[in-house]
Amino acid sequence: MKFAVRKIHKYLSFFISVQLLLWTVSGIYFAFNKIEQIRGEQYRDQEDIFVDLAEYDFSLPASAATKFWNRNGETIMIVSTDLGTRYLDKKGVDVSMLTDDEAMQIVSANTNLMPKSVEIIDEEKAGSEYRNRTLPIYKVITDNDKNDEINVYINVYSGEVLAIRSAAWRIWDLMWGFHIMDWQERDNIDNILLKIFSILALISSITGVLLFFRVDNK
Repeated sequence: MKFAVRKIHKYLSFFISVQLLLWTVSGIYFAFNKIEQIRGEQYRDQEDIFVDLAEYDFSLPASAATKFWNRNGETIMIVSTDLGTRYLDKKGVDVSMLTDDEAMQIVSANTNLMPKSVEIIDEEKAGSEYRNRTLPIYKVITDNDKNDEINVYINVYSGEVLAIRSAAWRIWDLMWGFHIMDWQERDNIDNILLKIFSILALISSITGVLLFFRVDNK
């Protein structure tokens, strides 16, 4: 029995040692980096919005959820219902999609970054920086005072800053992929590989404890 436990522990430990190392390294990275910094909160520079609701004199569905956003000096209403989301001006008219120049102006106004170029994204890509965002969206490529390339993703109608992606976020995303063993999409924590290695790690730990007490009691 003792020989069998030693064999199981030896080969399991060897088999899962690389993944255990990746779990440890990624865990250390998570522990020593604030998630707010990873998300780029330090780059946001948005002012509070003061809204006179009397100016929005039109009816909405009772179940509608509303919020307001400053779109290049114009306050628009964002209305979400079961049928989707609409972006309305003070007259209740749907606003047009932002132009490239307007998108860059919004990034200048709502962040402390310097826009360089802009492109529209209308196709979903697995593992992308903008994953889980409603398309289309604008990707505005920017610089900061350290000349780091940082991508800002904004809503094409409201100009809301949906995500800010820097090198720190990309490292975090890579580490997260290592941590959950999903290297392609880096979103699926319910994958079979993670379950198998978690069980193997548990067995290895248990056999290690058994060996410790066996040797200690000898």
